[in-house]
Amino acid sequence: MRLTAVAIGQRMPSWVTQGWCEYARRFSRGLSLELREIPAIKRSHNADIESVRRRECEALLSAVPDNNYVIALDERGRQWTSAELSSQMQAWMQNGRDVAFLVGGPDGFSDESLAQADHRWSLGPLTLPHPLVRIVLAEQLYRAWTITQNHPYHRD
Repeated sequence: MRLTAVAIGQRMPSWVTQGWCEYARRFSRGLSLELREIPAIKRSHNADIESVRRRECEALLSAVPDNNYVIALDERGRQWTSAELSSQMQAWMQNGRDVAFLVGGPDGFSDESLAQADHRWSLGPLTLPHPLVRIVLAEQLYRAWTITQNHPYHRD
């Protein structure tokens, strides 16, 4: 199974790239974690934010591999505990469908893009900077996978 994060933004600080790569390399051969970066649209002082948001979301959705279950990381989404995320991961693995996680730009998602997602997931009530979201996403997916494997990484 393939897990793909499709995220707005390129040229992340080295600590973001290193953090992402550290967690991505830990997955077994049967499960991979990949990242697809989409360039952010330049925002001028007088930019039409709704237009920018819509264009970025169109680019996000077009970068999702075919037949993926799509999850938008959205502050208004459902929150999962690590155990619940692990159960979700088991269901995804049994379903046989790859999963794509959408990480929007600084202005969030358009309503149309949220409507196209199969699910909305909130990482919690805190506002996180987008580079950090990538690392939190990778770590939480790794943690959920280790729970499915009875690996001692996660401790209740």
